[in-house]
Amino acid sequence: MSSKRSQGSKPALAWPRSGPITWRVRAALGVFLLVAVATIWISNNFLTNRFTESTRNRAELRLALYSGNLISELQRNSIVPQLLARDPTLIAALQSSDFTMSTQRLISFVEEIGAASLMLLDRDGRVVAATDRNRLGEQHRSDAYFVEPLRSNSTVFSVIPREAGGYSFTYARRLEQGAEVLGVIVVEVGLQKFERAWAGISDAVMVTDSTGTIVLATEPRWRGLNEQEALRRQPPQGAIQRAIRATADWTALPADAYLQGEAVMRMQTRIPFRGWTMTSFTTYASIRERVNGVLALEIMGFAILLSLAFYALSRKTALRMALFQRESAELRALNTRLQREIAERERVQKTLEVAEQTLAQSSKLAALGEMSAAVSHELNQPLAAMKTYLAGARLLLRRNRPEEALASFGRIDDLIERMGAITRQLKSYARKGADAFSPVNMGDALAASLSMMEPQLRQRHVKITQILPDQSVRVMGDRMRIEQVMVNLLRNALDATKSVADPEVEIILAVGETAVLTVRDNGHGIEDIESLFEPFYTTKQPGDGVGLGLAISSGIVNDHGGRLIARNGQHGGAVFEMQLPILEEDGVRAAE
Repeated sequence: MSSKRSQGSKPALAWPRSGPITWRVRAALGVFLLVAVATIWISNNFLTNRFTESTRNRAELRLALYSGNLISELQRNSIVPQLLARDPTLIAALQSSDFTMSTQRLISFVEEIGAASLMLLDRDGRVVAATDRNRLGEQHRSDAYFVEPLRSNSTVFSVIPREAGGYSFTYARRLEQGAEVLGVIVVEVGLQKFERAWAGISDAVMVTDSTGTIVLATEPRWRGLNEQEALRRQPPQGAIQRAIRATADWTALPADAYLQGEAVMRMQTRIPFRGWTMTSFTTYASIRERVNGVLALEIMGFAILLSLAFYALSRKTALRMALFQRESAELRALNTRLQREIAERERVQKTLEVAEQTLAQSSKLAALGEMSAAVSHELNQPLAAMKTYLAGARLLLRRNRPEEALASFGRIDDLIERMGAITRQLKSYARKGADAFSPVNMGDALAASLSMMEPQLRQRHVKITQILPDQSVRVMGDRMRIEQVMVNLLRNALDATKSVADPEVEIILAVGETAVLTVRDNGHGIEDIESLFEPFYTTKQPGDGVGLGLAISSGIVNDHGGRLIARNGQHGGAVFEMQLPILEEDGVRAAE
């Protein structure tokens, strides 16, 4: 009987080793690898082109900003000699040869003007007054900024090489009384400060005059050369170094030039001043890093999928081995009840572990979906504000108002910091517990939220009415999350008044047993209050929102021990109230 049993078991043991299963698995793995290679190749080409274009656009913007600052400095100093040439005190000093107060007067001028230095030369080319007292008594009879103004009746610009290296940029104009030439006033323009500022960036920048000679550069040894000579001054590369460079640059587009052995992107713009041009060289390092970062994520994803496939195959093999061992155990010990119970419990335990892993993975995927939707919703507001500020900065740069444009860039930097804080908060959303709360001034939080909404308020021309208490209202909580709730409420109020002729939003901050922030609008009110705080419920048009703002806000207020209430106003419109426990004077949170 035992021999019949063994013969009947042979087909079952031979089935896992059949050929078609192995062939299909190999074919599937081959297709998987081809798809992975094709995806990485296409992603590399697409991302390289995209990141290269964005880097080029940023380089063009920086170059326009640098050239604008440079021409602004030159134009601002060009009018100074004309004004000083009419100064009666300097004219009188040259006529009387009494220069006791001239140096002090020039020092007072240079502080107001912002020039690098000022010099007053008499008709013999001798320095009789200067902001740098060490230069008093110097002779400049043969210098261009003395000779040329004597021949011309206008302001003369000169570029003079320095003995210590570099160039001196001067405006000069003669002083005269009637037909008598008394002397020359020389204004030195401090363009070297731009070189010092450029030294702190990753780009290499050079400014050439109409002859192609480099007069300003981030590399001191470039001054006095042309661009070709400056680039040839880099150390030569051997064959090994060229091979390493070709390997490292496999993700880059054909380079515009090579600087210090590294591929660079060359950008050039004309400066509307005496035929000057400005050139910058930007490396591809950031492009390679960003592309390689994305490719690394793709490779990691394919590796995870491949490991899961091998894990599934190993699990199938383990299952077949378990079945074989169980059948062998039944043949060896049919009467061993204890061993059968142990094997059954092990099988049940393995099945339970697989079910728990599957459930945990499903929960993670669900949380990831909610978090992705939340990130998209919460970052829309800063992105819209950044777009407005960028448009304003572009207009200011076209109007040659770089200082105001820099203020817009500062606001954009604040918005980026806020976006980073939002992503960090959403990243920690799944962790149990929260960061320690700290005292929050509701009035300050409201002011920050209104500042965040400033571009939308300006665009919509909404009348904002604020009613605030005389004393400060403080609660215990997370200020960034409280501001997030305020921004969501203000944004909903603005959206609700889009179709109203005279939109109004009333904001009331009151304190009693709890701190209450009320936001009231004169829109059309709320149709379905019961479903208002449910996730993904929205009455907006597709693309204007995903219905997570109020759901997230309600969760934040609940986490702070408060309540978020919505109702329709008696005279129309919607009313939202955020109630939070106040912070007592002794720092203890009030009971709800």
